[in-house]
Amino acid sequence: MVYTHNIDKVALDLGVVQIHWYGLMYLVGFALAWWLANSRAAKSQGLWSKDQVSDLIFYGALGVVIGGRVGSMLFYYFDDFIAKPWMLLKVWEGGMSFHGGLLGVLVAMLLYGRKINKSFFQMTDFIAPLVPLGLGAGRIGNFINGELYGKPTDGSWGVIFPNAGVEPRHPSQLYEFALEGVVLFLILYWFSQKPRPRMAVSGVFLLGYGLFRSLVEFVRLPDAHLQYIAFDWLTMGQVLSLPMIILGVVFIILAYQRYPLINGMNADDKAFLDKYPAEASSK
Repeated sequence: MVYTHNIDKVALDLGVVQIHWYGLMYLVGFALAWWLANSRAAKSQGLWSKDQVSDLIFYGALGVVIGGRVGSMLFYYFDDFIAKPWMLLKVWEGGMSFHGGLLGVLVAMLLYGRKINKSFFQMTDFIAPLVPLGLGAGRIGNFINGELYGKPTDGSWGVIFPNAGVEPRHPSQLYEFALEGVVLFLILYWFSQKPRPRMAVSGVFLLGYGLFRSLVEFVRLPDAHLQYIAFDWLTMGQVLSLPMIILGVVFIILAYQRYPLINGMNADDKAFLDKYPAEASSK
């Protein structure tokens, strides 16, 4: 049965201030990430504290927002951004890039990792299972906004989106919610439940996201001002996801070849506990 999209973007209208569902989805994503991070920290044998988790989520949130906005301008609106750089500040007009947000988070993790004496991949292996929770919430926000929809479909699950004509379209936001959010989370949660070689969890995340995003791009409508990059099917999303797939495979291979576990623990985790025993025992 074809569904006609008729969801109000505004969750709460207070007159002077409007609270949008999309913004609330960001809050849901950060809250879920904070909850899971605390759960992982409690099982980390003293490697992570609650205070570190709170700071990590703060750094990550800054990375998502700043990186996502800058990435959107550079990857999708470069010409307009060069002509009108102040567009970067017009966040109320929308425009966030996952790949930009990911780069922002990686920079934030690098900086925060230095502050708490943890390596880059210690940070990324810890946060990788958290990311799909935010991704899933964000895709629900995209669906509520009626944006980033897919190509026309004859399927009974098609959705008629506002400002997209009368043809039912693939609800590609929900496909991404299912794959990038639910399925990727379950894979990473299961995989990270046992000690894994350093870089392995990060590699699985990159590979999984890159593959899932590339698949959905085949039914997702490309940005109107970019269209297809080549071959009448290659999109900017696929171009940006290809390095993630390659790096994911490389990281997984390197993880198992170069970073074997020592007595069930990563070498850098063991070195951290040996170097900071008092700090670890206080967590």
